Order: sequence, then C-alpha cells, then structure tokens
Amino acid sequence: MLSHLLRRVKAVDGVDDIAVATTARPTDDPVAERASREGVRCIRGDEADVLGRFVRAAKETCADVIVRVTGDCPLLDPGETGRVVRELKERAATADYAANVLDRTFPRGLDTEALFRDVLERADRLGRSEKAREHVTWVVNRERPDLFVRHSVRDAENNADLRWTVDAPADLEAVRAIYAGLGLGERILPYREVLAWVRRNPAVSALNSGLAQKDA
Repeated sequence: MLSHLLRRVKAVDGVDDIAVATTARPTDDPVAERASREGVRCIRGDEADVLGRFVRAAKETCADVIVRVTGDCPLLDPGETGRVVRELKERAATADYAANVLDRTFPRGLDTEALFRDVLERADRLGRSEKAREHVTWVVNRERPDLFVRHSVRDAENNADLRWTVDAPADLEAVRAIYAGLGLGERILPYREVLAWVRRNPAVSALNSGLAQKDA
C-alpha cells in the first residue's frame, strides 16, 4: 500500500522531494525498507512526536512548502493533491495553509494538506499537547486556528460520503475492489474516472460505508 501511495505522490506536479516520516521502532523497519526500495528517503523519530518528525523532514529536504499526506490513502489523486499545493502557492501573500479536508467534499482518502515551512515551525513551537505532537496540523486547525489563515479546497460536488482510506479490514476490502475493478495496480487513473466507476458500482462503497472515522 505504501508503494502505491509513493508512486502517486511522485506523480504530483511540483513535488521536488519526498520523505516518509515514521518511527524509530524496530517494528517500522519494514516501512523504512519499503521507502528505500521506492527510492524515497525515510525520516525516523519519536513514535509520539509526529510533528517533530515533520519538522525534521522539512529541514532535511530544505522544503519551502510541506505537503502532508498519510500512508493509509492508496487512492490519493496526484491531480487533486497538486491542486491543493497550487492553490496555496497562489495565495502565498494571504494564506498560511491549504487543505481539502477543512470543508470535506472529496472522498475520505484524497486528504491533502499544504503549509509553508514557517507555518510548520510555528505549529511546532506552539504545539505542546499530546494531540498537537501526534497530529501535525492540530494546532493550525484545532487549538489555535485564530492564528492562521486557512484556505479550503473544495470539490465541484459533494462526494464526502465515499470512504477511500484504509483504517479497517472493510476499508481494505473496498479499496482492493476498486483497484481490481480499474486495474489500478498497473496504472493511475484521474480522480473523476475513479469516481465515476465507484458511482456505477455502489456495492463497492457499501463494503465500508458504515465505518466511523478516527479522530485526527
């Protein structure tokens, strides 16, 4: 699943470097090995301090803009992720952060957040709670949204009822069905084509439609 995600991230227009930010625990050695096989650097650190790992990754890659995606989204769309980055850059004078999760209209699993390096560092300085260290943009979106200018990227229509993330066995079953139905193991199709197929095959979405999302 990580390999499929990384291949999609590599296809995002404007991405100059990629880092997998995982823990230093031996149980995550396979994650680091998979990243190496995909030609991607791996940043390892404290299991409870995901924000700290992101700050380190930003420094090691000399990133001006940080794009956050998570490893449980094997249907991430390069075009829609690129759109989030583009809309943030277009608003560089007025926005700190852009995301397609603020007013959710995309399927869960296309989640992309983008923020400038100084914004990430501000969040790092302000974020002292357990939630802030665990969830990278918690300070920006939950604790102190009053200190940040956020831009919401929206779909043309509301497709938030769809769940394309993988947090549970039923999610994996649904995503495997989409991959098999569209041959996504061998190619990346645009979001609209995947969406159209899923809408024509409602039984696939029914596989995981009853699941509740974890708080993040």
